[in-house]
Amino acid sequence: MLDSLTTVAYIGAGVLFILSLGGLSTQETARRGNLYGIIGMLLAIAATAARMNGGYPVLGGVVVVGALIGATLAARVAMTSMPELVAILHSFVGAAAVLVGFATYLDPNQHLTGVEAKIHEVEIFLGVFVGAVTFTGSVIAFGKLRGSIGSKPLMLPGRHLINLAMVGGSIFLMTRFMGATGHAGLIPLGIMTGIACVLGIHLVMAIGGADMPVVVSMLNSYSGWAAAAAGFMLSNDLLIITGALVGSSGAILSYIMCRAMNRSIVNVIFGGFGAAEGAAPGAGSAIEGEPTPVEADEVATIMAEAKSVVIVPGYGMAVAQAQHPLFEVAKILRAKGTQVRFAIHPVAGRLPGHMNVLLAEAKVPYDIVLEMEEINDDFPETDVVLVIGANDIVNPGALDDPSSPIYGMPVLEVWKAGTTVVMKRSMATGYSGVDNPLFYKENSRMLFGDAKKNVDAILGTLRGGQSQAAAAE
Repeated sequence: MLDSLTTVAYIGAGVLFILSLGGLSTQETARRGNLYGIIGMLLAIAATAARMNGGYPVLGGVVVVGALIGATLAARVAMTSMPELVAILHSFVGAAAVLVGFATYLDPNQHLTGVEAKIHEVEIFLGVFVGAVTFTGSVIAFGKLRGSIGSKPLMLPGRHLINLAMVGGSIFLMTRFMGATGHAGLIPLGIMTGIACVLGIHLVMAIGGADMPVVVSMLNSYSGWAAAAAGFMLSNDLLIITGALVGSSGAILSYIMCRAMNRSIVNVIFGGFGAAEGAAPGAGSAIEGEPTPVEADEVATIMAEAKSVVIVPGYGMAVAQAQHPLFEVAKILRAKGTQVRFAIHPVAGRLPGHMNVLLAEAKVPYDIVLEMEEINDDFPETDVVLVIGANDIVNPGALDDPSSPIYGMPVLEVWKAGTTVVMKRSMATGYSGVDNPLFYKENSRMLFGDAKKNVDAILGTLRGGQSQAAAAE
């Protein structure tokens, strides 16, 4: 009876997880999707606990401590730090898969024989391998996103051969592991774990900063497969289902993002596959001309006189936490009849959907937040584009400079608007290390300084003009 109820609960939780993924596909239904996921996870924990034979005080203590840590982190972590938080959470899943693998192998209650034993050993070995790669790869991604590790890709000579050698060595160790008797396979399993950890480090170190959003998504996929492997080791159907859902959805998202950058997923995962060994990324063609600086009050005047405005947010907006005053600017412009929209590039920020989350936090209406393919054709008819903290996603070199490292990447074609205002702290390059010809175009203006301070200044000028207009009436 208990097994039947547990199966029903697992099926219900699995359905809720599927509904959660469906809800998270759009901003309008994201809250509902999160709620489905929470309910599904609570149901899964309750059903799993019901199958236990004692040990409830220990389980309860662990759940309470984990919940408190999670709630504290969620309350303290700023949205700008969310990408590295997601990356480090992926590492926990990988570490859990490794620990489950070793614990399962050493479990004295395992009495499988014949084919079943061999299949179980394959599950353990693959689960530990994927978990170890996920663990160290996620830790490196965390370091790169946090800035404690440089974003420049590590291009070792013969790096692909090094990766193949590590994979080949792991396969050889797998044969030794499966041929061992008793617990003698612990040595090849441990050696393989070390090799897989090095492989995870090397794979992510070889990936440049501009590809980090895809890396986070791909590590999400790895963590899902690691969880599915743990499910096989523990004979837990729900963990298998959940891991497969996370793994497949992460892989699909990674593929979609790679298409948005006109890159192959193999190229991203293997850190510039096909590039010259040990070569650093090229800087593109030399750029001529001088940028035209502008002040905040001038930008406010330009925007106040425009009939259509498009705002392009980037990671700089996230760092400055400028989304709230930026929406106040948009509300003032919309109140006077100006068409205001936000344009989102698929890989803006450091995390898939990073800009969408920030704008949703500022209560920006969903119907004026448009994706790149929805708005790119409208730039020639746009009076003003305000680029706030974005760089690579608005780089015209991606379309017209074959020597640029990001050549072929679809970008927001903001330079086609009447006037393009770029807000940046300095003329420094973006995360990919590529200079941007947009800054030197005749219709471009550079507003230097902290994004929030500049947006506040623009907001103050617009409010002043609004007050004067009201007084005149």
